[in-house]
Amino acid sequence: MSGKVMCGMTISEKILAHAAGLDYVKPGDIIDARVDVAMANDITGPLAIKMFKRIGLKKVWNNKRIVLILDHQVPADSTKSAELHKIMREFAREQDIEFLYDVGDGGICHQVMVERGHVKPGDLIIGADSHTCTYGALGAFATGVGSTEIAAVFATGRIWLRVPQTIRINVTGKFQEFVGPKDLILYIIGKIGADGAIYKAIEFAGPAIRGMSVSGRLTLCNMVVEMGAKNGIIEPDEKTIEYVRERTSEPFKIFRSDEDASYEKIMNFDVGSLEPMVACPHSVDNVKPVKDVEGVEIDQAFLGSCTNGRLEDLEVAARILKGKRVRRGVRMIVTPASTQVYLEALKRGLIEIFIEAGACISNPTCGACFGGHMGLLAPGEVCISSSNRNFVGRMGSPEAMIYLASPATVAASAVEGKITDPRRFLEDSR
Repeated sequence: MSGKVMCGMTISEKILAHAAGLDYVKPGDIIDARVDVAMANDITGPLAIKMFKRIGLKKVWNNKRIVLILDHQVPADSTKSAELHKIMREFAREQDIEFLYDVGDGGICHQVMVERGHVKPGDLIIGADSHTCTYGALGAFATGVGSTEIAAVFATGRIWLRVPQTIRINVTGKFQEFVGPKDLILYIIGKIGADGAIYKAIEFAGPAIRGMSVSGRLTLCNMVVEMGAKNGIIEPDEKTIEYVRERTSEPFKIFRSDEDASYEKIMNFDVGSLEPMVACPHSVDNVKPVKDVEGVEIDQAFLGSCTNGRLEDLEVAARILKGKRVRRGVRMIVTPASTQVYLEALKRGLIEIFIEAGACISNPTCGACFGGHMGLLAPGEVCISSSNRNFVGRMGSPEAMIYLASPATVAASAVEGKITDPRRFLEDSR
């Protein structure tokens, strides 16, 4: 299409064009793209392996570009789980796949992918998990697919994709203390709606994004799927480059949106007046300020998940919990996102703070978040969670209720025994 380009391209469009070996793509184009990395976990991987074997091929397309991670039900909580884990291990041996992260050697897949250097700017990454969109925080185009589709990727290293339209979200202002990226993404989802960005690319930009840590950016991109988006993405800057270069020596290509790129729409948000937010049962877009639901009594507080189980999240919760106790009658579960995060939290004394406060510390796992392993809720129970979904039955009983909030709000609520604005703890935490 040389000489016929009507406008520039967004970062998402540029990455997809590069992956397809094209000079130009536009929203709606169907492309045959080369995949840089494929990922599957212990829930999606075994079915993908079964489908791969049904195809009849002997070898995967590239055993150095496939990452297998055991994270959802680890250690195995049943014979069935153990069988699924065995399938993953045997496949890794058969295919000589180096990057198998087993029990005790990894953690939650999306954290492991970024901290172990499997994600680079400009990559096209396909994962058999809906929150694969997390990796867009590092300037990659990353999206989730089903087990059958990832089996085809294992076989060919390629995938058909439709180029999405892009919604650009510009964010300005400075966060108040104990207000952060989780509050922002909940607020945005509340405005856009759970089905308001179906198959769109969400591009975050603006001074508030540039001022945000990599951890905070991962939180933002992690939850774009909760409004139906295909991917979330942030243009790489020096923070991104430093983070990636500390973790891999592989080369990468930086893409940035053109000034004349075309967007479906542009939305502007100022975080200066943003307050702690909460997504109320039973939808992620049922978002309200915490002050509107303060006083709702809780039975469980969960801190962790691929959304908010990183060191920065544990640190802010520890600021609130230090020298205090979880309210009697409330159980608090803390799940570091990876073994690396767990070890660093141990070194910094955060784990001691949590244990002294009466929290239960679990190994890195998705178990509590998706209601498959630990911390399940009984009928009628209420949980405040730093995770990403509050659908009916998500964390156990379909008669339980889940409120989604930031790590600060989760910690404050655990102490009070009811949903609480964390800013009430500002003086105590200094």
